Amino acid sequence: MKRGQKKIIRSWIMYDWANSAFITSIAVAVLPVFYSDVACVDLNKTTATSYWGFTQTIAMLIIACTAPILGAISDYSGNKKRFLGAFVILGVIASGVLAGVGQGMWLAASIIYIFGRIGFGGSLTFYDSLLPHIASQEDLDSVSAKGYAYGYLGGGILLAINLLMIMKPGLFGIPNTEWAARLSFLTVAVWWAVFSIPIFKNVPEPAVVVAKGPDMNPLVMGYLRLINTFKEIRRFQDLVKFLIAFWLYNDGVGTVMIMAVIFGKEIGIGSSHLIGAILLVQFIGLPFTLVFGILPKRLGTKRTILLGLSIYSLMIILAYFMTRPIHFWLLAVLVAMVQGGTQALSRSMFASMSPLSKSAEFFGFYNLSSKFASMFGPFLFGIVGQMTGSSRLGILAIIVFFIVGGLILCTVDHKKGIEAARTA
Repeated sequence: MKRGQKKIIRSWIMYDWANSAFITSIAVAVLPVFYSDVACVDLNKTTATSYWGFTQTIAMLIIACTAPILGAISDYSGNKKRFLGAFVILGVIASGVLAGVGQGMWLAASIIYIFGRIGFGGSLTFYDSLLPHIASQEDLDSVSAKGYAYGYLGGGILLAINLLMIMKPGLFGIPNTEWAARLSFLTVAVWWAVFSIPIFKNVPEPAVVVAKGPDMNPLVMGYLRLINTFKEIRRFQDLVKFLIAFWLYNDGVGTVMIMAVIFGKEIGIGSSHLIGAILLVQFIGLPFTLVFGILPKRLGTKRTILLGLSIYSLMIILAYFMTRPIHFWLLAVLVAMVQGGTQALSRSMFASMSPLSKSAEFFGFYNLSSKFASMFGPFLFGIVGQMTGSSRLGILAIIVFFIVGGLILCTVDHKKGIEAARTA
């Protein structure tokens, strides 16, 4: 690999380092506790859990509805990096504004978070779509896995700093833990903005493969290409099957990520244990993600993903019986073993079966399936919590997504899918 190409790949990977600050410190660790204890201070814990689930559902619905058309537009106009930048700015601003949320402001917290989540999710459509343009076919798994590994490390470092701020606010001259949590949202905004610079500076905008029509503006052409993609995607049968499988099992992965902390809070596990366990996931997840990047050379990409789904299914069963902090820590270790690797290999497997000329458009569908999937799990959590007064049955129901998704994934012919993409 040439020196210049290595610099491009490192710069691309650094965006995982940058954006993971949002998903770890805000979406997964600090905000769920802050939302339950501060923003929802006047509500009971089960209601707070339900509202958090509904907030996730709304955010995912908006992202799901916009991702494919944005991908189609960027493929036609050749503006992947410009769209990436717009969503980064949205996410950074929302992260900073969260610092202004106070006690009882659960609605404001939900709305601001939704904007931040849109910024995060929307940026991934264009970030992911750059992958097949910067890495060769044989390097897709390892480069994708390195991205997730760097994300674990970057997100973990900032989360460690934020956890120290929250546990020892006096060391930083902060009056109390509530203000420490608020300031942690500001650190996410700064971290995300600063470490996004390399991808804009060093990663080139991919060439536009599809010719432009003389009288077509990008918006109109984007809609036309989206309609055309619905017709064309039927030619990629194994890619479609993979999308359906991914839709299902990623629902489980996403629900575990965004509901774990607030679920633990509901059943009485202390904030220090919850955030500490999430921090553990970040650092244990790094080496395991790198291992998952190597395993496909022995097991194949599909079999390695299935291994991850099996461990997730075991974790769901154990989570149903969780009652003590030690249980949460042990489950965090299981999640760390498979979370990053499963997502990284899903991304690279999809990239390997996608035609280069429609990378952002197809990754729009990839993100469409993942975001639509991410709506159902949190929504299920919220509904079950409202109906039963407890979310334990909701966590158990998530296992269905892993089992059915894994069964469909078994029917995907990866080699046939790669060949179809090459001849497209």
